[in-house]
Amino acid sequence: MARLFGTSGVRGVFPDKVNPELMVRAGTALTQYFGRGSYGVGHDSRTTSRALSLALASGIMASGSSVVDVGLVPIGVLAWSIHYLRLRGGVYVTASHNPPQYNGFKIFKEGGFEVTSDDEAGLEEAISRASYVSWADVGLYTRAEVIDEYVRSLENFLQISLVRYVPRVVLDTANGPVSLVAPKVMTDMKIPNMVINGSIDGRFPGRHPEPRPDVLEPLIPILRASGYDVMFAFDGDGDRLSVVTPRQGFIKQDRVIALIALHVLKDRKGTIVASVDCGNSLRKVVEDMGGKLVLYKLGKTHEGLLKYGNVVLAAEPWKVIDPRWGPWIDAVYQAMYLVKLMVEEGKDMDQLLSDIPNYPQARYSVTVPEELKDGVFRDIREFLKAGAPEGAEIVEIDGIRVDYEDGSWILVRPSGTEPKIRLYAEASEPSRLRQMVDEFLKLVTDSLATRGARPGPVEGAILH
Repeated sequence: MARLFGTSGVRGVFPDKVNPELMVRAGTALTQYFGRGSYGVGHDSRTTSRALSLALASGIMASGSSVVDVGLVPIGVLAWSIHYLRLRGGVYVTASHNPPQYNGFKIFKEGGFEVTSDDEAGLEEAISRASYVSWADVGLYTRAEVIDEYVRSLENFLQISLVRYVPRVVLDTANGPVSLVAPKVMTDMKIPNMVINGSIDGRFPGRHPEPRPDVLEPLIPILRASGYDVMFAFDGDGDRLSVVTPRQGFIKQDRVIALIALHVLKDRKGTIVASVDCGNSLRKVVEDMGGKLVLYKLGKTHEGLLKYGNVVLAAEPWKVIDPRWGPWIDAVYQAMYLVKLMVEEGKDMDQLLSDIPNYPQARYSVTVPEELKDGVFRDIREFLKAGAPEGAEIVEIDGIRVDYEDGSWILVRPSGTEPKIRLYAEASEPSRLRQMVDEFLKLVTDSLATRGARPGPVEGAILH
């Protein structure tokens, strides 16, 4: 069996890679690996998610464990429910921000922890050898409505102590399950809000489910015309959050992380675990606040909670884990934390961000044939290593990142979930950044040409 787990769980096109048979096997793997018990199951709004979640539940029961099905909820609610209901673990059916023909799943352990790389290896082996119990030992199936209790828990945790400013918030819920939660929390906390793309529809008719800059750009005029103060844009399952303001437009994700890190480190010093694609704004804030920054593999920052002591925040662009709330990524929590900051500090989002450095940054993806992806990446990696000047720092914990002495850096990595090569780069001067992007695009084109192929669509933008 080919490797299933990628950067963040298992994803693939339905039904070629992800299908009911795989889900049944994944369900049996939980009991084989973690033991018998009760497991939570939840899913996003994709057209295939309900069918896949039922197949998953069948596999769990057929292996002798019981299922608590929380249904259509954001991914953070499923993780929270594992902790709240004291379950052995759980699985969320989703392909996150991928196009609608994709689906997949993410597995959580007891307490709401995402599984680690070591767990994935064991689970993958267990999936390959599905086994079933006798008729007398099949597990039970129950439904649990948990959204109201999650909302109460979140509101109690993020109680606002002082009202100095009340922002007006646009919520772009991406036709996903965040529509069922975020507007309710905002309304309960007396935050004026307007919802767009709020209908539940797994075809994502409002926009592409990834809230990246080029996708959200057409919505900026709507935000400006509305007179609202900030827009929070979610992805298809509610683990990613983008922030848009009328004045600045799309806010770079690592600046959002830096803003949260700034206020977390005001309360308690410790380690910030961040993915390798985070930039200099986060590094400067953490160092200035007396914290320690540790770079980690993309999609696995939750492992830093276990590996390093005194971790006060773990994050990657779009995704934040605040251990005080729980060991899971939760974009609804992240949005409400930012609202709490605005209300209590008496500042809008632009004013809060005035304390956060801003550097020109690029994030691009080039579609390449899946079978050529690793070869193209190897060509680029060798080029970057050979061309790195003396004094440059090379990091290969996830793709290849080169930090240059002028403060600029570039990271290239093959996508773990799609047939794409990804570029992340930053520089103090836009011309330097443009040079790195153009060089990257040329390298992809040249590498593919030697293999008789051409690049597919290019997605991304340079952010100033």
